Amino acid sequence: MKRLFKSCAVYPVLFLLITAAAAPVRAGEFDISKFEGPRMKELYYVIIRDMDAQILAMSTGKLDVLSDIYRPADVERLSNSGVADLSIASTFHGFFITFNARKFPWDQTVLRQAASQVVDRRRWTRDLFSGYCEPLSGFLPAISPYFEPEARGLPYGVESARRRLSDAGWTWDLSGWLVAPDGRRAPETKILCPPSSIASTTTEIATLMAEALMSIGVPAEAEPIDFQTLLARVDVRDFDACTNAWTMSRDPDVLYSFYHSSMDVEGGYNMSGIADSELDSVLRDLRYARDEDSARVLSSRAQMILADLMPVIPVYSRYSISAMSNGWDGVFTTDRSTSDNLLTLISMTPSDGDSDRPIYWNIPEEIRTLNPLVSSTAYDWTVLGTVYDSLISVDPYTFEDIPWLAESWDIRPGETGSVLSFTLKPGLKWQDGRPLTVEDVGYSIKFIKDNDVPRFYDLVKDVQSVETDAPSRTIRITMANTSYWHLHNIGGMLLLPKHILEGVTDWRTWQPTNRPHEALDGTVMTELVGSGPFTFRESRTGEYVHMTRNEHYMLLGGGGASVR
Repeated sequence: MKRLFKSCAVYPVLFLLITAAAAPVRAGEFDISKFEGPRMKELYYVIIRDMDAQILAMSTGKLDVLSDIYRPADVERLSNSGVADLSIASTFHGFFITFNARKFPWDQTVLRQAASQVVDRRRWTRDLFSGYCEPLSGFLPAISPYFEPEARGLPYGVESARRRLSDAGWTWDLSGWLVAPDGRRAPETKILCPPSSIASTTTEIATLMAEALMSIGVPAEAEPIDFQTLLARVDVRDFDACTNAWTMSRDPDVLYSFYHSSMDVEGGYNMSGIADSELDSVLRDLRYARDEDSARVLSSRAQMILADLMPVIPVYSRYSISAMSNGWDGVFTTDRSTSDNLLTLISMTPSDGDSDRPIYWNIPEEIRTLNPLVSSTAYDWTVLGTVYDSLISVDPYTFEDIPWLAESWDIRPGETGSVLSFTLKPGLKWQDGRPLTVEDVGYSIKFIKDNDVPRFYDLVKDVQSVETDAPSRTIRITMANTSYWHLHNIGGMLLLPKHILEGVTDWRTWQPTNRPHEALDGTVMTELVGSGPFTFRESRTGEYVHMTRNEHYMLLGGGGASVR
């Protein structure tokens, strides 16, 4: 299962913009004013699920952008084809095996510890990825500035895992299956994973994990199922174990969302259901860290506790490898950012000058939902990340905050917590042509908090009050407390139009792409209205999602070259 947290759902504008840590450049070197676009009028997200079909489509010119290439043979094939340029970068990606710690046997910490000891992540990574991934033994990727190298869990060893269980009073019956100290035999564990046709290496890892569990007496097997069914079952906690991958953010407080007991709600990010009072306490302190030094100490402590509790097994971190057809100009890359990013999407133009041709960008799985309030998969947010914007973004070189919809911001102490102030850029518009104002920003925050929207509630739950001043384009958000992360949480959340949200009676079942909406000029569009560079037009299951250029986008008509 592949989902994104914070780099999409919390930072929609960053999903395609940032894939890795900062490259060593001078602060302030990146200048967003040098970008103008989108240059192209049409974008098709083409749904091709089979990996061989993806490579063939790229090789024959039917795709312009292909992301998430991870099979070594595919990398070699495209490198030698002469039709595409490849880029590679380290990422904040992490692949995990997640246990359902709410029920026997995975509610037993010692069993989760033993299971982690039979994961030969170095061999699995080497054999499956041939150097295009690196083993992951911690709960944050190694490129994170908050990565704790000591929180590596237990060393690999089947015999030591069995001794650990034996020392804790576990035994094995005559058939060799594991029996708990209270006499309960370990039931069969089904490891949910996508089918091989969608993610062959993920299916293989689930199979290897099942074999590893059987080596310590736990009956287990991989259960490949439809990806959307997998997501639905995990959301309602109907699973024993599952594969999942996350692209995390620059901030370590993602650990709060993944492992704090309060986040164990239907559709929430604490999929394992881990609940530990010490961990909760440390994660809460991390969530409200006042400065970077305390954040580092608390982040390290949280990772050490997780290495003992082992609610998930870290397996590997994948490099980002993308292919871009060599028939395009304006491609943006750095040594830490591959070409499949938002700035490329804005700037790219055909080398032959054919400005009427569309961009064809691959999505390897069906879209689950384009309701931004409930969507959580990377595939959904590939689309939604081009529809919605946020107040601030991130410098792709330094990882520092940069203005986006907000031209400036300020943080000051209040009576009980901090007060965040954002001033919007002038002249902003929604894709339907209506003005984007501070009223929209305030309504988005209030809507998410008042409705307890799980995907975003953690970002706004500490908001005490919201005040807007239309003439100055300024919004003031008073927080109930102080946290080092408040700026990123509020500044990075997606913003939706007030005039759309006011008509949403049930945010859970809202299907914006199925509801017609009239733009200011009389054009009929849908309620999937944001301020991002591309506007949703049509989706066909199994075929494509059609987008068109947002003619009201803030980077159109700027200081760069004219749009064709």
